[in-house]
Amino acid sequence: MFGLAGYLTWGSWWSVPFFMIYGVLCASASDSRWHEMGHRTAFRTRWLNDVVYQVASFLMLREPTVWRWSHTRHHSDTIVVGCDPEIVTGRPPDIPTLLINLFNLKNLVLALKKLYIHAAGRLTESEDSFIPETECWKVYRTARIWLVILAAVIALALAVGSILPLMYIGLPVVYGGSLGLVLAVTQHLGLKEDVSDFRLNTRTIYLNPLLRFLYLNMNYQVEHHMFPMVPYYNLPKLHEKLKADMPPAYGGLIEVYSEIIPALLRQRKEPGYSIERQLPPTARPYVQPQLLETMSPTE
Repeated sequence: MFGLAGYLTWGSWWSVPFFMIYGVLCASASDSRWHEMGHRTAFRTRWLNDVVYQVASFLMLREPTVWRWSHTRHHSDTIVVGCDPEIVTGRPPDIPTLLINLFNLKNLVLALKKLYIHAAGRLTESEDSFIPETECWKVYRTARIWLVILAAVIALALAVGSILPLMYIGLPVVYGGSLGLVLAVTQHLGLKEDVSDFRLNTRTIYLNPLLRFLYLNMNYQVEHHMFPMVPYYNLPKLHEKLKADMPPAYGGLIEVYSEIIPALLRQRKEPGYSIERQLPPTARPYVQPQLLETMSPTE
């Protein structure tokens, strides 16, 4: 609807708000849809999750097979240096790149570069460590299809002498992806690295209903990491059940960034510094998953 309105008003200032909303829905809201469909928990029907996952991945230019396995590793080794491929920034933090990526500029360049690498039938060294060999053909096939589509869109833009086609495919990640990044970096940035307890390296934040809709309840990030197969629409209920074992949730984005920004500035001089999340007195101790196999039922 907003894309059509942008087309009908193209050439006037009226198209700006329509495309801003279109861009946010394509490149920011699609981030959470990509994520939930990747876990295959939004719908009971598997193929429905997979179809929406493919669409959301393309809207964000985030290769579906690569990111499915990347995100699997992220959940297995959350913020474990050298293992988690989705760490936002290393330490000391690269603040200029974080600011540039508010408009996905560096991310877009890297995404296009990897498309060319994959289309040539190769993986990066990092990808080779977490993508099974049996899945590689999917990576190469998708990259080739996407490059053909992108080339066709660019050719159409040149033929009509307008960037309008690119406003629908390609450019939304630049002009509409900022909100997605603003929300996503709150999940782990500045918190402890190399720990197994998700309560210490992940945040839960209270957001207003509009942001929760766009973010698909991923503000309940600690709960999601602890129980990744719980669907997004049940995370608020899960949060209420787990409160006694969790650090206090943040009251909103202002509170979170009031903590993150000073932490990043401090980490530039003290790379080893991390924000310490305090567990309530009612919190049960964390138990390493592998220990559960050797514990008796009474333990």
